[in-house]
Amino acid sequence: MKKYVIIAFVAITGFCSVKANAQSKIAHINATALIEAMPETKKAQTDIQAYAATFEKDSKSLIDAYNAKIKQFEEELAKNPTMSDAMKEVKTREVQEAQRRIQEFQNVAQEKIEQKQNEVLKPVYDKARKAIEDVAKEKGYNYVIDSSQGSLLVSPAGDDILAAVKTKLGVPATAAPAAPASK
Repeated sequence: MKKYVIIAFVAITGFCSVKANAQSKIAHINATALIEAMPETKKAQTDIQAYAATFEKDSKSLIDAYNAKIKQFEEELAKNPTMSDAMKEVKTREVQEAQRRIQEFQNVAQEKIEQKQNEVLKPVYDKARKAIEDVAKEKGYNYVIDSSQGSLLVSPAGDDILAAVKTKLGVPATAAPAAPASK
């Protein structure tokens, strides 16, 4: 009798684990390839580049002023080789201040460009995520792994849903990059 109880327990446990495994469908997608293929991404990148270009004129002006200060300092030194140390120090500080303003401007510009990039790309990411969620729901996937992140070392077998999501978004299907190798 004890033998039958053990066999029944093993059978039920095995059935439950098979059932649990069957309930978890896993798929993967190269989200980077999806985002890059979306037409909205190309427009967003154009907008970001145009925004970044607005900072280049000001940056060039600051760099030109910096170069002019250096040239002026060198010319003054050539004309007056006996310039006092105090005057050299003042001129050196002026050059360093111009250099500091350039660096500060570039930091602020970079922050603003990153903010603009986040603002412009957020709707693209949201649209892609919604399409991925919709396809996963339609096809019954519990988990979708982003294979473009490169941190996936070992993964269970799963379906690549990139083509299905591209179709849902109306993005032309092209050759998809190879899936990451499982080890």
